[in-house]
Amino acid sequence: MRPWLLATMLALSGLAAGPATSATIGVVAPTSGSYALLGAQVLAGARAAAEETGDTLVEINEVCDDQASPSAADQLIEAQAVAAIGFLCSETLSIALPQLSTAAIPAITLSVRSEILMEDALREDWPLFRLAPNEGDEAERISEVILQRWKAEPVALIEDGTIYGRELLSAVRRQIEENGLTPVFVDTYRPGQEQQLALVRRLAKAGAATRVFVGGDRNDVSVIARDAASENVPLLIMGGDTLRAADRPVPLQEGVMAVAIPDYADLPSASAAAAQFRSNNVEPEGYTIPAYAAVQVVSQAAAASASQPLSEELQSMTFETVIGPLSFGDDHELAQNPLRLQEWRDGRFVPVEVPTD
Repeated sequence: MRPWLLATMLALSGLAAGPATSATIGVVAPTSGSYALLGAQVLAGARAAAEETGDTLVEINEVCDDQASPSAADQLIEAQAVAAIGFLCSETLSIALPQLSTAAIPAITLSVRSEILMEDALREDWPLFRLAPNEGDEAERISEVILQRWKAEPVALIEDGTIYGRELLSAVRRQIEENGLTPVFVDTYRPGQEQQLALVRRLAKAGAATRVFVGGDRNDVSVIARDAASENVPLLIMGGDTLRAADRPVPLQEGVMAVAIPDYADLPSASAAAAQFRSNNVEPEGYTIPAYAAVQVVSQAAAASASQPLSEELQSMTFETVIGPLSFGDDHELAQNPLRLQEWRDGRFVPVEVPTD
């Protein structure tokens, strides 16, 4: 058979190199203002993924303002996008989702954790999907870790008095107590202090000088851990997702644990993509790898959506992505809680295996 004829037959049969079809995918992310750095991460990840999948991106500035948000939906509809990813701000989704629902354009948020927004979406049949934890995932995973690792130990729960800290601690306490573990010490500390020696001494006096969960920010956890070390009080400290922050002004102590989103660039499944970013002098941090995965999800769903709406494909498929296999439940949430137990070692968080009985 002549080479040109073979090439023609392969192309017609869909076996030739490159994607058989391409989709138009919206990327809604801030390109100016205080969130521009995060938006740049989203765009970098989405562009790299689209180069791999052969899809076309429609990039839309996310203003994160109630008055400007409707333009995002208008632009997605005009561009005939099959779906859109990004959406770092809840205001954008609240305004855009009714229009996107009418146009059958699913939205995949990489950031917004609001449970109320998802409840509204499910009630109104809006096509919202979440490639991020929801508000309840953090307490659920923290409670699981405490029950799996600390059930035989005296446990203390402390929080910083903020709405975040108070609500997180309340949810964790309720869940562990329902499973038979009563904390020996529960307290609220004053945040933002240069030292927490009095708190450390109260913990030691209460007999809780073994396992402590802290509902507070990274620097408060760093101060507590530093002061415990200076007092020779052997605290094993764990915090939440807020520990993914700058390691200053007080450096985090070795061995402090966090239940947090992992550094996706360190996952084996993301190694090739991360290497490619770095070869182009782009550090694949923050939303870069999740945005890459979100484009892969939409691309795979679009390729399979000839027989049913794209939103139904999103619910029925398992997607192979740079952050591993992904699927969504009937609640449009990730089927697997993305938060993982990690430990601070040599200037970075590394995964910790949680034992199973």
